[in-house]
Amino acid sequence: MSTNMPPADTPAAGTGPDAANPGRYVTEGQGFVRDTKYIETRITADGRDGYPVEAGRYRLVAARACPWANRTLIVRRLLGLEDAISLGLCGPTHDADSWTFDLDPGGLDPVLGIPRIKDAYERRFPDYPKGITVPAIVDVPSGAVVTNDFPQITIDFSLEWTAFHRDGAPELYPDALRAEIDEVNQGVYTEVNNGVYRCGFAGDQASYEAAYDRLFTKLDELSERLSRQRYLVGKTITEADVRLFTTLTRFDPVYHGHFKCNRSTLSALPVLWAYARDLFQTPGFGDTVDFTQIKQHYYIVHRDINPTGIVPKGPDLSHWLTPHHREQLGGRPFGDGTPPPPPKPAEAVPAENWVPTE
Repeated sequence: MSTNMPPADTPAAGTGPDAANPGRYVTEGQGFVRDTKYIETRITADGRDGYPVEAGRYRLVAARACPWANRTLIVRRLLGLEDAISLGLCGPTHDADSWTFDLDPGGLDPVLGIPRIKDAYERRFPDYPKGITVPAIVDVPSGAVVTNDFPQITIDFSLEWTAFHRDGAPELYPDALRAEIDEVNQGVYTEVNNGVYRCGFAGDQASYEAAYDRLFTKLDELSERLSRQRYLVGKTITEADVRLFTTLTRFDPVYHGHFKCNRSTLSALPVLWAYARDLFQTPGFGDTVDFTQIKQHYYIVHRDINPTGIVPKGPDLSHWLTPHHREQLGGRPFGDGTPPPPPKPAEAVPAENWVPTE
């Protein structure tokens, strides 16, 4: 997710986001158009872009609040890449300049030694002119960002990092299903993943209503598809499920109210609600979700939508752990593979930020 703002002066180390420098996300009188030009450098097994796959060399910088970054957390967990690719986590809020490492002691990433991910961008591209986004992968020896191309990052985790996959890792992007996965992903991205933002960041009534109609038309279509099969493509979890899941988990806590996607809550859509709970209860999915940070991010950062910065107490999240009965449709989440082990203690979502278990 981008700060969507031009560069500004960087605060001193450890100060965190600058409250006096909030981002702006809505352009009055216009619909929202996402800048999708990312740093396309890739980390590959053959190192053709100058960055070969190498355990311990790279650091994934993410934020639990961000749906685009949440994808990388899930895929890294499912494939067992935790020991090969270290993880740096930004806090849930940021200013117009950059995401910050305000969760770490002294406000500095303990490996990169920087307070703002912008510093890694500018190490490679001085005066980097575009939005500072997470997820990003940083080359630790040089301290420079390699890529922030989030759709490609997770595909490359599946295809280029196979030498470091855990035993039993699932095939999230199997060759025989790639064309169908790509087709599904394209529709989910334009209408749902980005569709909620086109609703929330719309600058006029007509743009909002068009985005709203497109969003719920697609959700109805996905409900019909998933009424017949457990997963979006094939009989196991794939990249397609990862991409839809991160939007669904944020729907009721954020998008329904904050982004005015309010025809219905996710929990009022029986098929999608059961599908989301099925994935949430699958190891590697729900255990990456931090509902507290998600709400803090959207309601505090988007001051032009929510000027007070008040974070709502609701909704009730306890129902995420209720039975979903999706197993009746067949399929196995990991196919012939196995679930990932529990998260490393240092990477576990704090219990108080998750869902009530009692």
